[in-house]
Amino acid sequence: DRTAALSALPAVQQVFPFENRGEAIGVTLHHPHGQIYAYPYITPRTQRLVSSVERIPDLFSRVLEFELDSERVVLRGEYWSAYVPFAARWPLEVHMPPHRHLPDYAATSVEERDELAPMYRSILRGLDRIYESETPYIAAWHQAPVNVHRDDIRLMLQVTSPRRAADKLKFLAGSEAAMGAWIGDVTPEHTADLV
Repeated sequence: DRTAALSALPAVQQVFPFENRGEAIGVTLHHPHGQIYAYPYITPRTQRLVSSVERIPDLFSRVLEFELDSERVVLRGEYWSAYVPFAARWPLEVHMPPHRHLPDYAATSVEERDELAPMYRSILRGLDRIYESETPYIAAWHQAPVNVHRDDIRLMLQVTSPRRAADKLKFLAGSEAAMGAWIGDVTPEHTADLV
């Protein structure tokens, strides 16, 4: 409902719901909470995604087909599937797109929303089972921009955590921070087994 309401505002170009948990992420409120931003522009990351979908038709369907044929699948439902991506950037990273093209939350059916909630909870509980304490994370819901590429960009959850061991976090060092070239601490297949 919030996505639909914010998307209807004339100045809004992109809506971004997300949840942060844990001091390692920078959370200052210690109770569970999500946020939703409405940007008057298309964010830089989404602009890069737009460039990709303009070059590669049906990008999201192709990625989903590739990932569902791997051993990195964490959950598979009737409407959604979750997997650790082939080129995961973070030590703990799970993506969950819908099986059919949906540009945003507002386009989901009741059945899709009913399946989404327990699958999302299962992912978060799976991350918490890896270590003895709660896993800090960012749960980012990527949605298509409000007015462009709605038929190309698919709604997708990306849960990431900088936690690479029980007492260690991944910091963006030389290769990641300076060059944007991510170095994997853990294989995606290992992470999928853990979650």
